[in-house]
Amino acid sequence: MALSARSERNLRGVHPDLVKVVRLAASISTQPFEVIEGLRTAARQAELVKVGASRTLKSRHLTGHAVDLAALVSGTIRWDWPLYRRLAMEVKAAARDLGVAIVWGGDWKTFRDGPHFELARSDYP
Repeated sequence: MALSARSERNLRGVHPDLVKVVRLAASISTQPFEVIEGLRTAARQAELVKVGASRTLKSRHLTGHAVDLAALVSGTIRWDWPLYRRLAMEVKAAARDLGVAIVWGGDWKTFRDGPHFELARSDYP
């Protein structure tokens, strides 16, 4: 699968290593997806915190170290959790193949975030 023009636009300002992971994942994934957010402004982040969609004003999105991917089924965004488990396996495989350390929000113990992928702070402070 090739990334859509919207996805490519949403990758602007994202760290090049994470862009490589997303592009490779798109090429190998059996789960189609869209990049719905990459780099965010502080105002956008504050808005997301205000509505409960995020819990921090120090998001990795602010520095281009995170993306949110939305699973697609027949071209429509879906939020079914099993789709994100499958997508995460494929994104993690792409990251492993490229030697890029990433973290999936679905692995977090609290406030699990299935669409969220970020570069690991240990390797990308």
